[in-house]
Amino acid sequence: MGTGQGRSLTLNSAFRVGFTGTLGVGLAIAVMMALQSLATVLIYIGLALFLSLGLEPIVQWFVERKVPRSVSVILVILAFVLIVVGAGLLIAPIVISQIQTFVGDLPDIVANLAATGWVLELEQQFTGAIDVDAIFANLGDWVSDPKNVLSVGGGVVTIGAGILSFITGAIIVVILTIYFAVTMPTIKSAMFSLVAASSRPTVESVTEEVTRSIGRYVLGQLSLGIVNGVCSAIFLTIIGAPLPALLAFVAFLGSLIPLVGPITGAIIITASCLMVSPGLGIAAGIYYLVYMQVEAYLLSPRIMKAAVDVPGALVIIAAIAGGTLGGVLGAVVAVPVAASALIVIRKVVVPAQAKR
Repeated sequence: MGTGQGRSLTLNSAFRVGFTGTLGVGLAIAVMMALQSLATVLIYIGLALFLSLGLEPIVQWFVERKVPRSVSVILVILAFVLIVVGAGLLIAPIVISQIQTFVGDLPDIVANLAATGWVLELEQQFTGAIDVDAIFANLGDWVSDPKNVLSVGGGVVTIGAGILSFITGAIIVVILTIYFAVTMPTIKSAMFSLVAASSRPTVESVTEEVTRSIGRYVLGQLSLGIVNGVCSAIFLTIIGAPLPALLAFVAFLGSLIPLVGPITGAIIITASCLMVSPGLGIAAGIYYLVYMQVEAYLLSPRIMKAAVDVPGALVIIAAIAGGTLGGVLGAVVAVPVAASALIVIRKVVVPAQAKR
């Protein structure tokens, strides 16, 4: 009897362990699938929180001058939206016109490219192995068909759906940003109430320093992006580069990502100019080589100041890791996240280790 009962108990225990483990794995898979389904919503929330922290220094400036916080937030958000919409309405028609002109000139660009010296030298070197003329002829025929050019973007329906999704996401982010900016003190108080009273002063001090650091970083990086975008638009228009407004926007986006972004943007713009003319490509390359030195040694130290105290190597690693995990948005957010982690290490971990 005893042996049978022991075996029965062993089988029951094994069944319970296996059943519980299966439920745990299933629950973990369900949570991961739910998070994957909510990825877009989580990105909206993270972006809105990031923007609200970036606008916090300006809102705090108004609050210190006796302006109610809700009014300060509305003023700052309204000014931000007006600037973005105004810039969009100013730039969008120019970009659309330039894209239409560029698409119409693509066959001539391909034909001129086929007649350049380096292409002719390439043809002479690979005579009999590669028919360069046939390649450029096929390329010219392909770009001459508007359907082929449009198919690069996924078609009219895909492009329209993308634009609609972008507008909807922008509206959601603006609403969430307003909410987070207005209720920021309440959110902080709720977070602090969950911390033990003995540790609350340290947590409050670290949190305030982190939020100030992120806010200064957002404003500083945005200022660098505007400077790069405006200077690029002026220079590219003067030298007659293709799509100067669109390429200037690329320069602006690139400057939002520290160190890695400006280099990537400069490479894209230089390559675009090089496709039209070697002279344009050389001029663009020289300009961005000089500009990056000016930004690194003159503009960035003055604009960023003490916004984020992060070593250069860690900035590159954080930007690459953030870009790999979250694309452009991940690369932009990665540096302030790294700065926040360093602040926590310096203010919490290091003092705790020193007391041991």
